[in-house]
Amino acid sequence: MDGNTTPGTPPALDGIKVLDFTQFEAGPSCTQALAWMGAEVVKVEEPTRGEPGRWGMSNRPDADSHYFIFYNLNKKSVTCNLKTPEGKALIEKMVKEVDVVVENMAPGTFARLGFPYERLAELNPRIIFAQVKGFAQDGPQANYLAFDMIAQAAGGTFAINGRPDEPPIRPGATMGDTGTGMMAAMGILAALYQRVSTGKGQHIQVAMRDAMVNYSRTPMSRQAAVEDGSLLPRIGNDVFGTAPGGLYQCKGGGLDDWAYVFASRGNEQHWVRLCKAIGREDLLDDPRMKDGNTRFANKTIIDEAITAWTKQHTKREVMATIAGAGVPCGAVLNMKEQLEDEDLHKRGIMNVIDHPVRGKVTVPGTPIKMSGTKVPVTTSPIHGGNNEEIYGKWLGLSPEEVKKMRAENVI
Repeated sequence: MDGNTTPGTPPALDGIKVLDFTQFEAGPSCTQALAWMGAEVVKVEEPTRGEPGRWGMSNRPDADSHYFIFYNLNKKSVTCNLKTPEGKALIEKMVKEVDVVVENMAPGTFARLGFPYERLAELNPRIIFAQVKGFAQDGPQANYLAFDMIAQAAGGTFAINGRPDEPPIRPGATMGDTGTGMMAAMGILAALYQRVSTGKGQHIQVAMRDAMVNYSRTPMSRQAAVEDGSLLPRIGNDVFGTAPGGLYQCKGGGLDDWAYVFASRGNEQHWVRLCKAIGREDLLDDPRMKDGNTRFANKTIIDEAITAWTKQHTKREVMATIAGAGVPCGAVLNMKEQLEDEDLHKRGIMNVIDHPVRGKVTVPGTPIKMSGTKVPVTTSPIHGGNNEEIYGKWLGLSPEEVKKMRAENVI
């Protein structure tokens, strides 16, 4: 049994081996999700510097970037020179030993290296090959390069974010990358399940632009309902047709001293509870507040009443009072506050790892909680730090043979 799991229970993906040819964020998010479920994920990196995420964003020349660390926890790393015949031959041997191969290189790169799906399936009919690309590989934009912001622009999430009289604003969360990676992980899990009955692997492709279209279903549904065909405007922090539904300034007056308050039109009790929580029961008898439509028409009155109250309390006090009264409410917590949040640390959403170079680093773990298994968060791997272990365990190579490969620039 793996010592990193709940006593007596193997992890959910125990025994699943993953070859990870991913870089930056979209692909690494996918493989990290698999690692957090217990799969043995091995990053394959070029021998000199490793994937660009390691060094391209680091504030120290001697240490991997925090960016790399955050997206490669619980993985192992080997090096291999894919531009040499010996390196290609080494990977072919590895493919025969694994269950999943994941890559998110530039369009066509992996195939040009000699590893299209047809070749992988020839080597291992049970292989599940997942690719994350910016644009659909069977569409006219197949060869376009993409990063998170490109996918969000082309996929619609830019256009629905911002105020109606201002340009679109890029969402701060990297849904184009991580959001697509999660969909790829979902496809891999489904393929692993299907393989139990068919005995065969399959090819999975997820385009970042397509994923963003999928994540925009709610605003798209509202656009589809517009009968005259006009374009719905951006609505900033408001909620379409609902009041209250937006940000309210809190005590302190800082840039992040805000809380979001929402009283759903689908639950009239939200409005009643809110009025009582802020001491404005008089609004309950106001004819301008009799239902959702009239409240939205008189949104300014509601906003003034709520703001008058929230400005007297900190954002955490506002959340405790209003959410505690049964009304949807969330304080705006910034990244520093998230990293230091006592509750997140207590529940394992935030974790402190011991990185071999940087020492103690606070990192986020998986939000998925499973009653039957637990895989603790472990540090990201050092570049090529598992060459001897993986090439020895998976391929039966001796330390001397690994040393010879290193001397010949195969790894």
